[in-house]
Amino acid sequence: MTEKLSEETRGPLLDPLVATGWSMVDGRDAIHKTFVFDDFADAFGWMTRAALWAEKWDHHPEWSNVYKTVEVTLTTHDVGGLSQLDAKLARKMDTLAGA
Repeated sequence: MTEKLSEETRGPLLDPLVATGWSMVDGRDAIHKTFVFDDFADAFGWMTRAALWAEKWDHHPEWSNVYKTVEVTLTTHDVGGLSQLDAKLARKMDTLAGA
């Protein structure tokens, strides 16, 4: 069962993500990052690879794509905020983007 991050686990899980460009979303218990690629094909290819992991982990991002830019917001709707799944998917997205 996925649980909302406690105050004790937030820092160790989220602080490293801030260093790679993730930030807290104002007014929500969510994180956000903008990924910029060389072109549309690179952006779409990255989204496809990330989608396979999201499906495997049954944890799906809120995202949008315009040309070479992908906006991503992660939160766990089932728990009403951030969970370990969000940190896990954020790390995977960074890895897939070469960050």
